Amino acid sequence: MRLYRIRYSTNVERVALALAHKRLAVESIWVEAADRSEVVRVSGQELVPVLEVGDTVVCDSLAILSWLEQHWPEPPLYPPDRARRAELELFLDWFDRVWKRPPNELEAELQRPRLDQARIAALTGQLARALDRFEQLLDGRDYLFGDGFSAADCAAFPFLKYAAMRESDDDELFHRILHQRQPLGDGHPRLEAWIRRVDERPRV
Repeated sequence: MRLYRIRYSTNVERVALALAHKRLAVESIWVEAADRSEVVRVSGQELVPVLEVGDTVVCDSLAILSWLEQHWPEPPLYPPDRARRAELELFLDWFDRVWKRPPNELEAELQRPRLDQARIAALTGQLARALDRFEQLLDGRDYLFGDGFSAADCAAFPFLKYAAMRESDDDELFHRILHQRQPLGDGHPRLEAWIRRVDERPRV
């Protein structure tokens, strides 16, 4: 089993958390962001993560999580109940389609020759309000979907962690945006505790 990865990739960290949770051994193939030829050779596209298992190649972090669950169901990352699994999959879809939109648009906005400060403020506000939702979601539970670690935590943590921490040599613009424009403050104690809790979990 090989995992093609780039340092500090949020999407790679999703899979790194999942693989460690399932106690699966993996060979890490590190590639440079500026030279993704090896990723293209294996998968036909440039994005990481890419998981290679024998003749099977799986791209996209959420697709990899689902594939791992199908082939190594224990310990689980998805609920066994069909309705609860559907709820979790709706959360994953919401996170990638809705939550990630403001930081992606902020990244584009901050690279324009002339900044639209009103637009920047509006997008920053959307990120701040999302933190309130996560704080409420964690009321009475240790993880996003209950007492057990799940695919929801794998998917959200690599992005939400920047509200509380960032490695000093991680200079990616997208990560700086997440760190500077998600005001954790004192109003999100459950979210901060969750970030610390998940950060203590192993990764491959």
